[in-house]
Amino acid sequence: MSLKPQAISPVPEETARIARAAYPKGNVYMHMRDELGIIYEDESFAHLFPNNGQPAEAPWRLALVTVIQFAEGLSDRQAADAVRGRIDVKYALSLDLSDPGFDASVLSEFRARLISGQAEEQLLTAMLRLFRSVGGSKRAVNNARIRPMCWPRFARLTDWSVWEKRCAMR
Repeated sequence: MSLKPQAISPVPEETARIARAAYPKGNVYMHMRDELGIIYEDESFAHLFPNNGQPAEAPWRLALVTVIQFAEGLSDRQAADAVRGRIDVKYALSLDLSDPGFDASVLSEFRARLISGQAEEQLLTAMLRLFRSVGGSKRAVNNARIRPMCWPRFARLTDWSVWEKRCAMR
């Protein structure tokens, strides 16, 4: 798998229209995309992929799916099914409604790349940087409508003061 970084496109018009019809008040993933924008970019993961070979799935999408998977306690297959079948997830990932998604094995391959490239902290660090930029990591998570998605599980697993120091140093 090789990485050919691409610009992150806006949410497709039809996806946005149907997602807003299905969720008039939005939901956690729609709010996350609308209020926080893009959390991850392909370039952040470039060092994990060779220059040659079959193109990889967009790493920014795989990173976001990994966060969704963690937040909802989904298996790889369930997370891949969510990408294939859930309007809110397609919205967050800027996918057309007809996008077929990817095979579940892609998620474990992505996690293996993160671990072998010693980049597993990159997912949480990117989120914390974004939270800090919108008003401080804990406060932004508490105030933003994404709190139900990430805060309860990360709070139990994370010493926020350590992560905040790491983010401040980078």
